Amino acid sequence: MYNNVNIISRNSVNICAMQHRGEIIRKAVYNSGLTITEIAKSIGKSRKWMYLMFENSNVSLDLVLKIGKIIRYDFTADFKELSSSSRIKSELFVSSEEHEPIAEYWKNKYLKLLEEYNELLKKQ
Repeated sequence: MYNNVNIISRNSVNICAMQHRGEIIRKAVYNSGLTITEIAKSIGKSRKWMYLMFENSNVSLDLVLKIGKIIRYDFTADFKELSSSSRIKSELFVSSEEHEPIAEYWKNKYLKLLEEYNELLKKQ
């Protein structure tokens, strides 16, 4: 429940420090080698929006996953909230191949599984 809260104790006073998601994303983006313009264009936003997002301490996890996919960076080590179930959820909305439409991806996956199932039935 409090995964992005760090409790820091100084002189018997507990200080609650929130994890700054925008700052973590900013560092990953700058280390990616891609320009802010390229990333902004990929998600349909402006450069100014990107810089404002870097200042946001509570960026949505869906956006974190989207940016991670664009810059090819796995944020699961940075954000404990990104469990395997979150990654599975994000993969439902993104096809494995960049240019393949999502409906086509799932149709092909279904047909492949159906063919494998039919082959198993034939063997029995």
